[in-house]
Parts: sequence; structure tokens; C-alpha cells
Amino acid sequence: MTAIQYPVDLGNGVYMIDLVDPEPGRSSCYILKGEKNAIIEVGSSHAQPRIMEGIAKVGLQPADIDYVIVTHIHLDHSGGLGSIMPLLPNATAVCHPRAARHLIDPSRLIAGAAAVYGDELERIFGTILPVPEERLIIREDGEQIDLGSGHLLTFYDTPGHARHHFSIHDPAARGIFTGDTIGVRYVKSLTGWDFECIFPSTSPSEFDRHAVMVSCEKLEALNPERIFHTHFGPTEPASEAFARTRKTVDDYDQMARDAFAAGATDAELAEKIREYIRADLAKEGHLVQDLSGIELDIKLNAQGLLFVLEREQAKKNA
Repeated sequence: MTAIQYPVDLGNGVYMIDLVDPEPGRSSCYILKGEKNAIIEVGSSHAQPRIMEGIAKVGLQPADIDYVIVTHIHLDHSGGLGSIMPLLPNATAVCHPRAARHLIDPSRLIAGAAAVYGDELERIFGTILPVPEERLIIREDGEQIDLGSGHLLTFYDTPGHARHHFSIHDPAARGIFTGDTIGVRYVKSLTGWDFECIFPSTSPSEFDRHAVMVSCEKLEALNPERIFHTHFGPTEPASEAFARTRKTVDDYDQMARDAFAAGATDAELAEKIREYIRADLAKEGHLVQDLSGIELDIKLNAQGLLFVLEREQAKKNA
């Protein structure tokens, strides 16, 4: 297989970079070139050299970047924001209203991640630095940033994966940058399979099946041609991503509720997810046994699904 050369020119002033964070095909970021220029997603601080290299390869200087946008504050999307902002002297960071305080003071964000990743946190995500408040702006649902050249970015509140999540519609790109809301696109370079597929991300701690469905409806009404996933790359037609997200989120939610009712552990639910993935792919003609490329996601998804149900049960019992 010929290695893909990054950045990939996706047309209309949109470029995709593989952050190799922590491995090829895991996380991407996007550079948008207009009269002003923006980066969408930064990954962890480990991804910084790839982003800086990508800026140069698309013909820009660090001082040419006007905005750095993160869809939400999970560390595989925003963990490197505080590290890269000093290297982009004219850039303003852009985030969801619920995200700003955690980027300015990441102490609670770090503590929450440490509860999930333990001693592996720094190895996986590197240094997590605060973003100066004066270099940060928020965008509410429906607000815009105009980069020129047709890149009139509109921000949409899209919870489901997280409450601090927005998605960005770009008419020049003919699509929407959806972070993790409209599923994870698993690509060949990550999985080792000879096909690509979409499954949901239900990692701790705010997965909400109903909110995912509402977000799908909101974004689908925009009639995008493409979905730009952070994990990983574009899906075209966008209708495929919406359909897969609706189906698999429903299936995961029901699977988790059945497991929770039976008193299943995280490990037991993770095994049910593995069985589901293999069966689902088999229906499409893909006989897969090796899930090692997505094993971390499976474990995190199981944890997130059960965490939400435990919280629901606690509220009922209160």
C-alpha cells in the first residue's frame, strides 16, 4: 500500500494532517485557508511538530494562523492547545461556551483524565498547559467566524459525545467538522483492515443517546456533502455517517442497558462490544478477528456507557 502524504489537499482550501497521535490514522486536524486561516483540532501536545510542519507545507507561516478551533476539550482534541498557542503569535483560540474555563484552568480536566488513564496520562497526552484568557473566545450556537473565500464558519452546539462540544459548518468545504459527535471513522492505517467503517465514541463521561440523535438531526438539516471526522478524515456522502451513527448509537445504548441490568462489569460489556463489532462487520462481508487497533476505544466506550447508566440509577435512587 502506498503511504499517504500529508497534508492531504481536500479541495477548496481545506487540508488534512495526520497527527500520528499516538499512531497513524488515529487523529487528524484540518487547516482552512482563506483570507484568514484557521486550524481545527490540535490533538495532544505530542502533535505539535506535525501541525507546525503542516502549516509550512500548505504555504503558511505560524504568524498567518488567525484561529485555532477545538470541537471539545477531551485531551485528544485540545490537550495541546496551551502548548501550541505560543508558537502562533496572531492566533485566537475558539471553543464551546462550556469549554472555556477548563482551557483557561485545566486542573479539573487533568484530574478527570487522570481518573481514566492513571499513570499513563502524561505519556499519552504530554504536557497540558493553560490557554491565556485574553487569547480565547467562545462561540455560541449559530454564531459565526468569516475567514473569507467562502469559509463562513457557523458553530452548532452538538452534545451527545460531550456537553462541551460544537461542530463547525463550512460551506466552502461542503461539509461539517464534527469532532466525535457523528462517529469515529476507523481507517486502514489504524486498524490494518482493508476497509473503513464508522462506530460511535461513548467514552466517559457524558455520552447521551438522545442528545446524539438531536445533534444528528440538527446537522443533517444543513445538507452537508461531507463529514470531517477528527478520528479520522472525511466521509462522503455525509448521509453514510449519519445513518451509521444513528444505528450504532442505538445498538450500543441498548446493549449497555441490557448488560447493566444483568450486573455486567466494564470488561464484560467490552467483550459484548467486541462481539457486536465482529457481527456488524460480518453483515457487510468483513470477517474480522483482530480488533487490536481499536481496543482502547472499546474499553473506553464500555466504561462510558456503564458510567452514564450508573449515574442514571443513582439519580433514580436519590
